Amino acid sequence: MFKLSEIKKSFVVALWFIFLTFPIMVIKVNTIENAITWRWRNMFMIGIGSFLVSLIWRYLQESQAAGKSPLSLLTGNRLAKRMAKAPLSDRPTKDGVIRESNPMIQRTFYGLLVVAALLFPFVNQYQTTILTTALMYVILGLGLNIAVGLAGLLHLGYVAFYAVGAYTYALLNMHFGIGFWAALPLGGILATVFGIALGIPVLRLRGDYLAIVTLGFGEMTRITLENWDALTHGPSGIAQIPKPGLFGMELTTQQGIMYVYYLAVGLAALTVFATYRLQNSRIGRALMAMREDEIASQAMGINITRTKLTAFALSAFFAGMAGVLFAAKTGFINPQSFTFMESAIILSIVVLGGMGSILGVIIGALILILLPEYLREVGNYRMLLFGASMVVMMIFRPQGIIANVRKIYKIDRGGRN
Repeated sequence: MFKLSEIKKSFVVALWFIFLTFPIMVIKVNTIENAITWRWRNMFMIGIGSFLVSLIWRYLQESQAAGKSPLSLLTGNRLAKRMAKAPLSDRPTKDGVIRESNPMIQRTFYGLLVVAALLFPFVNQYQTTILTTALMYVILGLGLNIAVGLAGLLHLGYVAFYAVGAYTYALLNMHFGIGFWAALPLGGILATVFGIALGIPVLRLRGDYLAIVTLGFGEMTRITLENWDALTHGPSGIAQIPKPGLFGMELTTQQGIMYVYYLAVGLAALTVFATYRLQNSRIGRALMAMREDEIASQAMGINITRTKLTAFALSAFFAGMAGVLFAAKTGFINPQSFTFMESAIILSIVVLGGMGSILGVIIGALILILLPEYLREVGNYRMLLFGASMVVMMIFRPQGIIANVRKIYKIDRGGRN
């Protein structure tokens, strides 16, 4: 159970929380009547709550250091005994991730997911708008996952490619009257060109140095958009960007929202399919080999220059398409839509969901985008709860929500593995 030293430390933490929150949570000044109300109940609630949270936190940290996960503390050894009788291919890893699953269960799950996605717009118009935004971040997260999760290239300026796609559609439509469907591939291709242009000078950089250069590239792009008034209209942005067309049909506001939502679903599904095929392709295996050991992969015959440029190009392509969809959805863009904070959110989606994991990135995007919206009811505390949940997640499950499981290849020699 709990040691006396741990109880003392938790008690000290509770006293500190009471001291820090005392002026805000206990003292209430009524400026109209010039009176002070002492809310002692809040002080006791904060003290007891912080004491219990600190005690549970220390217990979980000790359990993790001893090699026990929080899940195993709740389930005990029952799950382990049950899985010991299962075939080797169905046993979970140390991270709790099953290596192989039943294909029938997977097909059923994805089928139900598709049906739910198709029927969702009929539930609520506001919820549909929020989910459309979340789906755009799914595309962005999966695109960044190619560079960060598969190739191991830390990218902090990913929002620049997002901006290139959005401004490509806005400018082509404003000057040449090009519609959404023609601008969609053009935005992705132009973002790919920018990705290659970024990849060439950073071929020899790794780790923190690569992150600093990509961060600078993202800020350079934003500042250029703000100051090139003749082309981008500067901070004023570009307005009246037309919505996606549907064979020249006139759509109502609700129909337009549903149409953009279905476009986001289709692009997200296309991105999932493309990244899944990439993972299981020769290029994907080269990216993962480069992520593990660049020198060893080069010694095995992998062209590092071409592989890095491929990672930057493919990653930028999906960001460019997401940018075109963003411009079509909002109808207005300006440089403040593409700040460093957007890159940080996209990177957080990849890290929180699990680097290299497609399903993890999808879940991470839905959590990071939808959770702040649904926590609006708690007012000023919503971002505090949001940040605390991320801290807890990164401490007790640093590999992400769904860790990427390494594939095991077996050689069949005369019927023996």
